[in-house]
Amino acid sequence: MKSITVNEQLSVSGQLSAEDVRQLADSGVAVFVCNRPDKEAAEQPSFDSLQAAAEECGVEMHHLPFKSGAMEQAHVDSMVSLLKTGKRLHAFCRTGNRSFCLYAAAHAQSGGSKGEILEQSQRVGIDIKEIIEPYYGETVSTMSNQDNGAASQAQAKPSFDVVVVGAGSGGIAVASSLLKREGDLRIALIDPAEEHFYQPGWTMVGGGVFDAKSTRRTMEELIPRDVSWIKQAVVAFDPEANEVELDDGSRVCYQQLVVAPGLKLNWAGIEGLEETLGENGVTSNYSYKLAPYTWELVQGLKNGKALFTQPPMPIKCAGAPQKAMYLSCDHWRRSGVLNNIDVDFLNAGGVLFGVADYVPALQTYIDRYGINTMYNHQLFKVDGKNKLAYFRVVAGDDEGKEIEKSFDMIHVCPPQCAPDFVASSPLAGAGGWLEVDQFSLQHKRYGNVWGLGDVMDTPNAKTMAAVRKQVPVVAQNIVDRFAGKTINGGYDGYGSCPLTVEQGKIVLAEFGYGGKIIPTFPTWVLQGKKPTRSAWVLKKDILPGIYWSAMLKGREWLAQPQDLERVKS
Repeated sequence: MKSITVNEQLSVSGQLSAEDVRQLADSGVAVFVCNRPDKEAAEQPSFDSLQAAAEECGVEMHHLPFKSGAMEQAHVDSMVSLLKTGKRLHAFCRTGNRSFCLYAAAHAQSGGSKGEILEQSQRVGIDIKEIIEPYYGETVSTMSNQDNGAASQAQAKPSFDVVVVGAGSGGIAVASSLLKREGDLRIALIDPAEEHFYQPGWTMVGGGVFDAKSTRRTMEELIPRDVSWIKQAVVAFDPEANEVELDDGSRVCYQQLVVAPGLKLNWAGIEGLEETLGENGVTSNYSYKLAPYTWELVQGLKNGKALFTQPPMPIKCAGAPQKAMYLSCDHWRRSGVLNNIDVDFLNAGGVLFGVADYVPALQTYIDRYGINTMYNHQLFKVDGKNKLAYFRVVAGDDEGKEIEKSFDMIHVCPPQCAPDFVASSPLAGAGGWLEVDQFSLQHKRYGNVWGLGDVMDTPNAKTMAAVRKQVPVVAQNIVDRFAGKTINGGYDGYGSCPLTVEQGKIVLAEFGYGGKIIPTFPTWVLQGKKPTRSAWVLKKDILPGIYWSAMLKGREWLAQPQDLERVKS
């Protein structure tokens, strides 16, 4: 329980337990004020149980419950009366926001200094301007028990210690990791999505290994119970005011901000693609809905032409376009039809894989499956009805040349970019990506803003494994900032790409900034530069469990922050 001292008489906090009541009573609190209705959350202690604990300690417990934004004049009048007793008070709700807003209204109604309450609100990080203005806009004597409109209609901006934008792997994991370090932090997680996906599993869905449903959970079961979930979309950032704007026009205030919304799959960046996805042999493992269609196409293709495409970097999981290709070819080989299928890999880049150490192993499979590789070929148009794909040569002697290719099946990796609301914001740097220091993950211009995951402009591979290593860095640095310490958490650029070259074997690529090889396990356990069965077991049987039961729960196995100065050197 993190208590906020407002003044000598009053403190506020989030939800109390019976033990918290006893400890606060021992410290001198004489009156408790609960502003939270019963049964707001399943794990919430009942008011009766807290009142019983207060009676045991010989102190008072009052119930003035109201939902966020629904404070009424009767609540304010009651709070004024309690404050007039002069006794030491502690008010609490879900996060402390409602309790402080109620105090602010009571302070204003009692004729307290406007400057004083504004200074207090700034110190505790809770915006109450709209709450108190009705009181200072007319004399207190005109306010009556019947005139409850001013208090109930005025809305304070919700304010939190930490606001996390995006409830993907990074957002949920960092909220959990923050609470593991400092359980009293007031954290809000903003995301409108009702479902959460284990996206690394979609390659396996497209290869017939996983069922799609196994990669899906509800947000409700994953978001930590001590985190406030705001089910809206962020549309803008105002870092000068420490606020984010939501799609309903409201704003949320923060002391520290974590930006982790992922990236945008720009399906519209390829002409005709959106109109034909999921039919006409056009598919992509980058979509939960389409990955099963990939497997359907692979099973059904006995002869013909299969195309696999890769757009310009950066993209999430740079090996995913190849993974789909290798697993498809392995199935065709096992089914005895590979010799009847022409397979082309058309890559907008100039190399098979960005880290040279892993290319020899991958090239072995390119040769084994008879794949025709075409570099510097960028997909720009798909005609699904006529099963035609159009590519533009982007480098070399034929730069600018356009090529038409027919297909029976085409697996498309869409071009990718930063989300629009990030790219158009003051937080964006080159290319629209979130501008952060690549080692500390702190924004380069706004010290209380942090990045996580695919949205950043850092030169690491955009993978879930990278996020797993980034989360502890951001969590530790934020906690250190609150404690007034120098931040010391560093990220070395670690990323991992389990390249599924066939069913039962994987080339486990692990590397950091500059392509430095950073193996998690000794080479006798996982020979990263060679395909191994053990790496396949890791991806298929172990990593999903680590994701759901460890990473998203704040358990940082083999993911502790590096020393910032060391990774910079």
